[in-house]
Amino acid sequence: MSWIDTVSYADADSTLRKLYDRVKGPDDNVDNIMLAHSLRPHTMTGHMALYKNVLHHQSNTVPKWLLEAIGVYTSQLNRCAYCVEHHSAGLERLVNDADRYEQLSKALSSRRLADAFSPAQAAALEYAARLTLEAVALSASDINQLREHGWDDGQILEFNQVTAYFNYANRTVLGLGINIEGDELGLSPGDCSDPNNWQHR
Repeated sequence: MSWIDTVSYADADSTLRKLYDRVKGPDDNVDNIMLAHSLRPHTMTGHMALYKNVLHHQSNTVPKWLLEAIGVYTSQLNRCAYCVEHHSAGLERLVNDADRYEQLSKALSSRRLADAFSPAQAAALEYAARLTLEAVALSASDINQLREHGWDDGQILEFNQVTAYFNYANRTVLGLGINIEGDELGLSPGDCSDPNNWQHR
């Protein structure tokens, strides 16, 4: 599951078990990216708090499917197959339309964003690409372009934070050799009304 030792749900002590119970999915399944934190559980707490608040918070106004698409796109650019597979499944569930999902998926993988996304949505995805691949080259003009497409500054912050989170998650996965063996794809802590509910459903 990863290149470092991890503690399984069955072998977890009471403190770690309580944390696993907060993040687990059906049948006590804990995603491998969370298991990778098990030797330092406080880092799992930080990871989940960031993930939940950035991607699954009720105060976000950007559609959740678009934030998920930014996650998939960022992960593709970083060649993080683990996050691409997990969040592509999540995107498919959110879109809930097989044909539409196929259009989005093809546009993301080919980087032909205009084939499936509106100009405003494509601008957000291009910002994510620049932040991922050439962050040092960004300037105020990049933010102004997003404003010109109708995004307000709070929404721009959402794009920034989701992209930054996925770069963090991608590097956690790639740096520790985490794979999807045993994971159930597409689950997420979807109860946006409760920031402390990390259950994957």
